[in-house]
Amino acid sequence: MPETLSREFLPVDEQMDLLQKGAAEIIRASDLRERLEESRKTGKPLRVKAGFDPTAPDLHLGHTVLMRKLRHFQQLGHTVIFLVGDFTSLIGDPTGRNVTRKPLTREQVDANAETYKEQVFRILDAEKTEVRYNSEWLNKLGYEGTIRLTSHFTVSQMLEREEFHRRFQAEQPISLHELLYPVMQGYDSVALACDVELGGTDQKFNLLCGRELQRHYGQKPQIVLMTPILEGLDGVQKMSKSLGNAIGINEPPGEMYGKLMSINDELMWKYFFLLTDFRGSEIEALKTDVAAGRAHPMEVKKQLARTITAGFHGEAAALSADENWARMFQQKEAAEDLEEMAVAHADVAGPEPNQVRLSKLLVALGLAASGAEANRKIAEHAVKLDGETAGGTFFSVASLPARVVVRLGKRAKIAAIV
Repeated sequence: MPETLSREFLPVDEQMDLLQKGAAEIIRASDLRERLEESRKTGKPLRVKAGFDPTAPDLHLGHTVLMRKLRHFQQLGHTVIFLVGDFTSLIGDPTGRNVTRKPLTREQVDANAETYKEQVFRILDAEKTEVRYNSEWLNKLGYEGTIRLTSHFTVSQMLEREEFHRRFQAEQPISLHELLYPVMQGYDSVALACDVELGGTDQKFNLLCGRELQRHYGQKPQIVLMTPILEGLDGVQKMSKSLGNAIGINEPPGEMYGKLMSINDELMWKYFFLLTDFRGSEIEALKTDVAAGRAHPMEVKKQLARTITAGFHGEAAALSADENWARMFQQKEAAEDLEEMAVAHADVAGPEPNQVRLSKLLVALGLAASGAEANRKIAEHAVKLDGETAGGTFFSVASLPARVVVRLGKRAKIAAIV
């Protein structure tokens, strides 16, 4: 284990402000504050880990939520441990599963782990990161050590876990090795003498096992910091390669940008919050502008897609992806040979300059028979502007005249607002 250097740290309030951003739950925040105060007095950094099982060859944006929080600790001067779960991958994390995972071979795990090492340093500082493998200590446990380790837990404790309880009630099989997973993950915290462990909210049971085992081994129980689950492209299920709803951080800039543009408007705000360095106040200001019609949801989403893509591929690649996407989108709309109608801005004007009242525009284009019908369709999220679901009663255009593709169901027209 590397020698710990004495360091100077920011005031605790400033550290807490950054560390609490994007945290869904901290067990316990008061303990974290106390540990940070102790660290500041002694000059000794906290030991902070997050574990990643290399069950697939590439990392995706869902993984980076935790990595970004690791980076926050790193930026504050604390010791960050990127833990590769090469041993626990052989068991398979039962979190969120209603069936037993298909076991991986050692060769598959090792190959996947190598790709993780290549990708993680797009976010973390390589010179300030400990990369560890839990096979270092779990391989050495042996049969006797494993028995002693499992003696600290009961079967009833394991069956309290949501996934196991649900499967038990449904009379679905639970393999014995699955019960060992949270115990092994918990022992990682003992082996690394962790002060803090990060994980998603779905990992709560596993994370708390670490606290429990540290008590048994005479260590201070780690603080658990949980981040929200990031939904994938479908907007419903957790981002996952196996579900086909993931955005890989190794994907080419054009693919990454295009996938980000495909997410729904509501999910866009969560991506802003968890995947960018935008401050909360900045994100709220953008939401207010969209709700008031001062900003078009598509333009804001393009800003999100550019920001995330630039983070992995650089500004030039992100701008190129943005231009290519816009060109392809415009070609797609043009290929439909839509009818274009001129509409006087004065007839559809909103209360602010360059603002358009959407219900009036729908009636003017003949896409709705009345304002009441138009408002109903808007409320049902059935209206799209330039391919994006309309976010409210009003929308704004950059300047006049403007050209907007308005779609309601299968019908669409180009509005030339003059």
